[in-house]
Amino acid sequence: MRKKRIKTTFLLLLLIVFGLSSCHKTETFKVLQFNIWQEGTVVEGGFEALADEIVRSNADFVTLSEVRNYRNTRFCDRIVEALRKRGKTYYSFYTEDSGLLSRYPISDSTTVYPLNDDRGSIYRLVSQKDGQEFAVYTAHLDYRNCAYYDVRGYDGNTWEKEEPVTNIDSILILNKASVRDDAIADFLAEAQKDREAGRIIILGGDFNEPSHLDWTEATKDLFDHHGAVVPWDCSMMLAEAGFIDTYRSLYPDPVKYPGFTCPADCKDIDLKRLVWSPEADDRDRIDFILYAPFEGLSLTDVSIIGPKGDILRGKRVTEETLDPIIEPIAIWPTDHKAVLATFTLTK
Repeated sequence: MRKKRIKTTFLLLLLIVFGLSSCHKTETFKVLQFNIWQEGTVVEGGFEALADEIVRSNADFVTLSEVRNYRNTRFCDRIVEALRKRGKTYYSFYTEDSGLLSRYPISDSTTVYPLNDDRGSIYRLVSQKDGQEFAVYTAHLDYRNCAYYDVRGYDGNTWEKEEPVTNIDSILILNKASVRDDAIADFLAEAQKDREAGRIIILGGDFNEPSHLDWTEATKDLFDHHGAVVPWDCSMMLAEAGFIDTYRSLYPDPVKYPGFTCPADCKDIDLKRLVWSPEADDRDRIDFILYAPFEGLSLTDVSIIGPKGDILRGKRVTEETLDPIIEPIAIWPTDHKAVLATFTLTK
């Protein structure tokens, strides 16, 4: 009799556990951040190559940097059509400088930080997947006053050689002369509304600024940091607001996994077009995907897409790091590497 009761209790527990687990549904989605280097026009065959890479990534959302709408064309329409010809349906809307793609219909779009004097932009879309709303933001931030060059002995506006700036206060003064922090402040204000609306929030972009997670005590004597441990403005603002850097979340060691995204060795381009500071090590991670914590949301994978080569002191080099790099299908259309993050959402 006792054995029968134990068996019955065990079966009931199994039914309860199975019943609870069957109530939860897990969905996967991917986000791709892609600096497309003047819409893929710099490299011959670049536009077709970027369409091929987007298809291969199977990303649900794509954040793009360096949208130009050359010759009065609409890049959003051209890339959507190129993807349609490859059997993929994406939605987009007209933007300048940065852009967005979604595999799901877009219910709302917003200019968060408008392009002015070529000093960066942020756009937002709202879309829905399996009943859950997403707010996805794309950022291409101000390229001027790039203080991480000043640390390495090159002016962050003219890229002329100078003495390295290593005083932290001086570095941050130079950095704040940009409007990158202004753009991120506007993003944070808009994102707060999305948090209150119960949306998953994703930010992808080329920030033209490194992360404080990379300029640490461990790296201060590497990569021409010249002893500087820098609390870079944009990454600090985002971290203080609770946003998570996908790459550093899974690969927290910036020595073993530096995650360089620029300057990438685009082998089909003359070396001179890839070199900004010929006597310095200016390799850095300036392309990011970040997200706000959300109940049931987990980051499961993040990879860098692009060549294994970078530019170091004016020369092409092949990296020997442990970074998870997915090499290009064929032509690589840009001097940046892309970032691909995979998430799961359990409801």
